[in-house]
Amino acid sequence: MNPVLLAVLLLSGLGLFLGIGLGVANHFMGVKEDPKVTALKGCLPGANCGACGFSGCAGYAEALAKSPNVRTNLCVVGGDAVSAQIAAILGTEAKATERRVARVRCRGTADACKRTADYVGVTTCRAAASYYNGGSACAYGCIGLGDCAAVCDVQAISVRQGVAAIDESLCVGCEKCARVCPKDRITVLPVRIPTVLCGNPEKGAATKAVCTAGCVGCKLCERACEVGAITVSDGLARIDKTKCVGCGKCAAACRFGVIRLHTENA
Repeated sequence: MNPVLLAVLLLSGLGLFLGIGLGVANHFMGVKEDPKVTALKGCLPGANCGACGFSGCAGYAEALAKSPNVRTNLCVVGGDAVSAQIAAILGTEAKATERRVARVRCRGTADACKRTADYVGVTTCRAAASYYNGGSACAYGCIGLGDCAAVCDVQAISVRQGVAAIDESLCVGCEKCARVCPKDRITVLPVRIPTVLCGNPEKGAATKAVCTAGCVGCKLCERACEVGAITVSDGLARIDKTKCVGCGKCAAACRFGVIRLHTENA
């Protein structure tokens, strides 16, 4: 017999034998997935963003199937519709999902923030952050090269005048943008909570020296808050989301427009 043909037949036979062996092993030794887990994974959006606190949609589905203490409304991407489907599969009561959105804690646009240099290099925020903050005079501001926009699956982020801007009507609160920001300038909060759009902890004069749009720590917002949700320390206002009732009095009191409430298109 032709040696080449013999080799082909032997390899084909070996492959067939091994394939059958693997199939038999899988049938008798394979781990069968819980049908409930399969059903739960089927109703989850597959974003695998981790905003639920688990290792993606599969991790959340397994946790839901195994523990009655895991809440059905943790999927911020799927919202109330997914929460209702999960509850139906588990035979529990559906709970409303509190909508969360990402916000950029910086208003240091090209007009507001001073520059110390022109950055020339790899056009990512992470790379530019290693070189004099990408040329920005403010060490705490948004670099504006769009790392956050690149990871946003719903195209809710764009860069405007050198600062990332988020369209809250599109944002699903998945936190991918927050995790990729090297300056920690993006925060994800319940939509009702106002946000301080500055992260510079310097004193007022020092902040204004580098950016005209920063928080000066004047404490007008702190005095306006009737529930003690706002404190000013190290020259920067901070909001305690566990106390905030979303009344908006802090935003109304801020003379510089640093505190913002929810808007459909930011």
